[in-house]
Formats: sequence, C-alpha cells, structure tokens
Amino acid sequence: QVQLVESGGGSVQAGGSLRLSCAASGYTVSGNCLGWFRQVPGKEHEEVASLDTGGTNTYYTDSVKGRFTISQDNAKNTVYLQMNSLKPEDTAMYYCAARKICSLYLWNYWGQGTQVTVSP
Repeated sequence: QVQLVESGGGSVQAGGSLRLSCAASGYTVSGNCLGWFRQVPGKEHEEVASLDTGGTNTYYTDSVKGRFTISQDNAKNTVYLQMNSLKPEDTAMYYCAARKICSLYLWNYWGQGTQVTVSP
C-alpha cells in the first residue's frame, strides 16, 4: 500500500522560508515521478513543482520559479519542497503526489496535505 506523508507546513511571514517533506512508503522515490500541488478553497489543484525521470527533469509553475526547489533524498525515500521568499499568495494546502507510471501523466497517489499560511 502506497502512503505519502507530508510534513513541514506552518505559518510564516512574507519573505520567510519553509521546507516541506513527503515521506513515501510502499513506493520508491528513486527513478519515479513525484510532485507538489497546492489548493486553495474554491480552486483547482495547481501543480507547483515536480520531478520526472529519476530526478533529472524538473518542472516549476511560473509563480514559484527562482523561489521554490524540489529535491529528493533516495536514502530517506523522501521528496522535499524548499520554499523561500514566501508570499501571501503561496498560502494553500500543499499536497505531495506520485505517479504509478512516469510516462503516463496520471497522479495516482496523494498525501493528506500540509497547510502553509503566509501572512503579509
């Protein structure tokens, strides 16, 4: 059974930093495809950042480029999202997700989410 467990959310002031962690079990991070999404009430999930093909390809949505970094620790079977220079508009529930098959753009597994709140 695949489980993705996020942690590291919290409340910070604008300009601050947080590091989100996504610990995977029943799923091998190395060589697979994982990502971070965020959602605010009333809006669709937004793909924030993702790793593809063993961590060699990355994607960032435009609004976080230069501020967020996705990375992986294969030994810990964990994916991270380092978030710097946070803005109030980054406030959302952040979810970790993983694909069963990298070549299929289908996010099969989801974590329970961790809340990030950025105050002005």
